[in-house]
This record gives sequence, C-alpha cells and structure tokens, in this order.
Amino acid sequence: MKNTIYLSFALLLCFSNLSAQDFSFGAKAGANFANVTGDDVENSSSRTGFHLGAVARIGISEKFGIQPELIYSQQGAKDDEFDVTLKLDYLNVPVLADIVVAQGFSLQVGPQFGININSGVEDDNGNEGDVDDINSLDLGAALGAQYKLDSGLFFQARYNLGLSDIAEDSDVKNANITISIGYFFL
Repeated sequence: MKNTIYLSFALLLCFSNLSAQDFSFGAKAGANFANVTGDDVENSSSRTGFHLGAVARIGISEKFGIQPELIYSQQGAKDDEFDVTLKLDYLNVPVLADIVVAQGFSLQVGPQFGININSGVEDDNGNEGDVDDINSLDLGAALGAQYKLDSGLFFQARYNLGLSDIAEDSDVKNANITISIGYFFL
C-alpha cells in the first residue's frame, strides 16, 4: 500500500507539469498496403485497404512525446496462386515514442497491439468464407515518420512489422505499410 501511494504521488508530480499545449487529440485515416511474411508464405501480394481512428500525443518535453492511437485497420494479403484474398481486420493500438528531429517533423517507433475483429477469405468471383484459426492478438512493432503543420494537419508514413504469428502452428506474420492524413483538434 505504501508503494502504491509513492507511485501515485510520483505520477501526479510527473503529469502536473503537463498543460493543454502538451496534450493533443485528433483523428486520422489513410491507405494500407498489407501483406504477410514468413516461412509458410508463398505467392502472396499486398492487399490494399484502409485505416481510420483516433490519435493522441502526450508531450513529455519539447522534443519527445508518447503517441497512442486506436485504429481500425484492414490487413491481410492476396494469394496469387489460388486467386483468393485473406481479409484480416484489426483494432490496432500502437503506443509510439514520438521524437521531434526538426520543426514539425518527428520519427516514431514503438509496439503495436492488434485485436483481430474479423477474418475471412474471398475469391475473385466474390465468394466469401470464414477463417477460424486466426489468433485474436497480433503483436508488432511500428516505425515511421510524421510531419505536423502548425494548423494541426499532419501526415504519416509507417511500417508495421508483425512479431507474432497470425495463426497457430504457422510461420505467417503481418506486414503493413500505412500512409495517413490526420488532424489534431487540440
């Protein structure tokens, strides 16, 4: 109990220096160019989809902040040999270190946690089927860049590398390039 009080007091001191300028909240949307990688992958090509969600930035200093996001993301891949598309939809939560390297320009890196909310396949004729063995949790790492204008408008480019297999007993991981545009309201 004593440690909990000390920890709470320390956190209160850390966050008491934050002002409205140190916290930003916004929305973003963009395109995904998703694929899968691994030893069990053959003849795959990218599936183009979209993403949409909310973003926040918590400034720790002038040059460093934490940027958590909550993003709906269409991912998966196309299998060129069998002419089917693997459709994987995730609710992704990247938690990124945002390192400002020049006025308005920052590099971002950190973990990404994804929850699979839909999985299926579709052939070229539009016939759909379910995929039952997709793992519900996807762990990954994100690396990217962001450019933010003084108006609050921002642009992002990011690569998300899957670290966990998308299905049991297989070496198949997500790989996703995202291009985004967004706006910080605060």
